[in-house]
Amino acid sequence: MNTFPSLTAALLTMGLSLAAALPALAQPNDELAPDITIRQEEERIIREYRINGELYAIEIRPSSGPSYYLVDRDGDGNFERQQGDRIAVPEWVLQTF
Repeated sequence: MNTFPSLTAALLTMGLSLAAALPALAQPNDELAPDITIRQEEERIIREYRINGELYAIEIRPSSGPSYYLVDRDGDGNFERQQGDRIAVPEWVLQTF
C-alpha cells in the first residue's frame, strides 16, 4: 500500500487550512489601538492617548527641549512624569471584562 500520496494530500490540506486562517489571526485589534488627540498650544504640542475612552498618557512636546510623558500607571488618575521615546501602556486599560 502506498501511503505517500495520502500523506501528501493530508499535509497539503492542513497547510492550506492554516494559510487561510493566518489573515484572521493577523488582524489588528481595534479595541487596543489608542485614540490620539493632538492640540497645539503656544509653546508646545500636546498629545492625549486613550484606550476605550480612558486617558492613560499625555505626551508634551515643547517647542524647545525634549518631549516627555505623563502616564497614569495604575488607573487612579494620578499621572507620573516619564522621559524618553517609549511609553509604558498601563495594563489596567487593556483588559476589561
